Amino acid sequence: MGLEFIDRTLKTTGIVLLIFLPFGVYYLGVWPSLAVFSGGVWGMVNLIFISALVRAAIRPEKVDKRKVLGIAIFKFPLLYLSGYALARVPQFHPLFLLYGFSSLMLIIILKAIGGSIWRVSDHPTEGEKAQGVA
Repeated sequence: MGLEFIDRTLKTTGIVLLIFLPFGVYYLGVWPSLAVFSGGVWGMVNLIFISALVRAAIRPEKVDKRKVLGIAIFKFPLLYLSGYALARVPQFHPLFLLYGFSSLMLIIILKAIGGSIWRVSDHPTEGEKAQGVA
C-alpha cells in the first residue's frame, strides 16, 4: 500500500457519501442524513490534513518545517473546533455524526481486507504449484 491508497480511499468515501445522501434523506430524514454526510466530509478533510502533515514531516530530504507548522496550526485548532461545532448542532444526533466520522475508517478497513484477499488470490499456494493448477 502506497500513498495512492489514501487518495483512492478519499475518492471512495466521497462517492459512498454522495450515494448515501439521497437514500438517507428518504429513509432517515434530512437532519440525520446531513449529520452522517457532514461527519464523513469532516473525516475526509481530517485525513487530507493528516496525510499532508505526514508527507511534509517524513521525507527523504530535509523536513519542510514551515509547511509542517502551517498545516499543524490550521489542522489542530480549526479542524477540531469545527468538529466540536458539528457535535453542538442541536439537530445532529451524536450517533449519526459518529456514523459519518467512522465511515472513512470503515472504508479503509474494507479496502485493506479486499486488497489482501486480492493479493492472496493472485498467488497460488504451494500445492497448486505442485499440481500444475496455477
